[in-house]
Amino acid sequence: MTTQLPLALRWPRRQRFEHTYAGENAAAIEAVRLAAVSPEAPWVFVAGPAGSGRTHLLIAACQAAIDAGRTAQYLPLGGMRGSRAEAIRGMAGSDVLALDDVDAIAGDDLAEHALFDAFNRYRAEGATLLFAADVPSIAIDIVLPDLRSRLGSCTQFVLKPLADVERRTIMREQAKVRGIELDENVLDWLFAHHARDLGALLDLLDQLDRASLAAQRRVTVPFLRNLLRKD
Repeated sequence: MTTQLPLALRWPRRQRFEHTYAGENAAAIEAVRLAAVSPEAPWVFVAGPAGSGRTHLLIAACQAAIDAGRTAQYLPLGGMRGSRAEAIRGMAGSDVLALDDVDAIAGDDLAEHALFDAFNRYRAEGATLLFAADVPSIAIDIVLPDLRSRLGSCTQFVLKPLADVERRTIMREQAKVRGIELDENVLDWLFAHHARDLGALLDLLDQLDRASLAAQRRVTVPFLRNLLRKD
């Protein structure tokens, strides 16, 4: 149940730093980017709920590391079947390891010790660990004191979600790139009836692009309502 990034093409084209919208998270984004490409940069722990962009950042970091000639792997610990400890130990050997859903190992003795060992090993080898979770490291109920201390030593950021006005601007700009005009009433309906995290919105925009092209119709509220009803 591990996920590696041997090739940038394994991941959607949007999951790169050039497709990251900073908002109030510019400092966090730059810190993650630097850690991905430079072994001398501080390790980073980013916190944010689902839809905050934390997974996008970790995968973008792996892409940037690969582009810089480093090897990289991404490991989502949440929802994993099987042993998280084995998964963590099995990811050894890369220059960059991005660990998502770190809060999922809280109270799992074997996984906590595995992450502690990985932390020390990567530090000794001059490699890089990047972390993400729903909440900051200090708020995770890690039992192993030394692991709590290690995670707390990373540079910490709490991601701030984009405001609706920023999401609307991005949606209009991305729609324009695709040759789609989104009226304000369409955006109003969309934001009232669909998930508001940017990744989900951009995925829907891709779906709208294909559907409107196939139907040779402009995007209106009835068209959007019918499309989502079918799904």
